[in-house]
Amino acid sequence: MKIRGERECTECETRWSYYETGSVGCPACGSLRSVGVDERTEHTDMQVAFDLTPVRNAIDEIGTDDLAERARDRCREYVRRRGFVNAGTLRELGDTYLAAIELLHVADIVAREIRLEDREELYFLSLLRDADQGERPPAEEIPRSLRAARGLAYANAVREYRRDVRTWTDDRELTASERSALETLGEHVTRIRMLDGDVDPRTAERLVAATRDLANGLRGDEFALSQAQERLDGLEFGSID
Repeated sequence: MKIRGERECTECETRWSYYETGSVGCPACGSLRSVGVDERTEHTDMQVAFDLTPVRNAIDEIGTDDLAERARDRCREYVRRRGFVNAGTLRELGDTYLAAIELLHVADIVAREIRLEDREELYFLSLLRDADQGERPPAEEIPRSLRAARGLAYANAVREYRRDVRTWTDDRELTASERSALETLGEHVTRIRMLDGDVDPRTAERLVAATRDLANGLRGDEFALSQAQERLDGLEFGSID
C-alpha cells in the first residue's frame, strides 16, 4: 500500500517517521491525530521484533511440543508482519526471514509429532537457538523427515517476496526478460508447493539465490538478471530420494 510515512501531529506539531515507528500515534503526546507531510510511497514492511529468547528460556520448564507451539506463534507473527518494500525501497529476502519461516514449518511438525526422533528434536533446537540471528543449519544436516519443511518454507518465502516485487514494479515498465524471469519464478514456486516442499534442499537454496539475483537485476544489475535467468532455467524438481 502507498502511504505518507512522514507524519506531523496536529496536537503538538511533533514530526516522526511511520516507517521507523510503525505507529500512527504521536511519540511525544500519544495523539492519533496526524497528517502526512510527504508524498505517498509503497510500504509493506511493518515494524516487528523477532526475539526467541523467551522461548529458549523455557527449554527446561516445558515439553518439546509446547516449546514448538511457542516458537511457531512467534515466528508466525514475525512472518505475517514483515514485508519487503520499505518506504518505496525493495528490501532483500533476508536470512532472518528465511530462518523464521523455516522454524515456523518445522515447529508445526514438531508440535504435532507424537514420537519425535532425536535428530528431529536436535534440528528443531538448532533452529530455535539461532533463527532470530538469521542462522540455520546447512542443508546436509536436515533430517530426511524435515527436508520438505525447508522446501515449503522457502517456496512460501519466495512467493511472498515475489508478490511484493510485483507491487514495487507496478509503476514501471518491465522488459521482456524481467517479465519472463518473474513468471518463471512464480512457476517454480507453484511446482515446489504442489510437491509440498518435497525437493532436494539444494534446489530450495538455488530458488532463493535466483530470487535474490532477480531482485538485484530489477534494481538495474544486468549481470544479476542474466544470472537469475540461468539459475531459474537450471532448477530441477525431482522429489527427495
